[in-house]
Amino acid sequence: MRTVVDLTRCQGYAQCVFLAPKVFQLHGEEGLLYAPAVPDDQVERVRQAAAACPVQAILLGEEVSVDGR
Repeated sequence: MRTVVDLTRCQGYAQCVFLAPKVFQLHGEEGLLYAPAVPDDQVERVRQAAAACPVQAILLGEEVSVDGR
């Protein structure tokens, strides 16, 4: 599974960091770093993180791209 975060939409609520800390990390106070390729053991956590994102900035799929297509 791959993930892309729309960083223009992300507001730094950090729900993803709380739910999937091996994939998402805060850099500074509001900068988000993430692993585009989700390890198999983290797929369910990343799905939960995407569902919990208040602004729905996390896109999931097998072949998501930076522009969301």
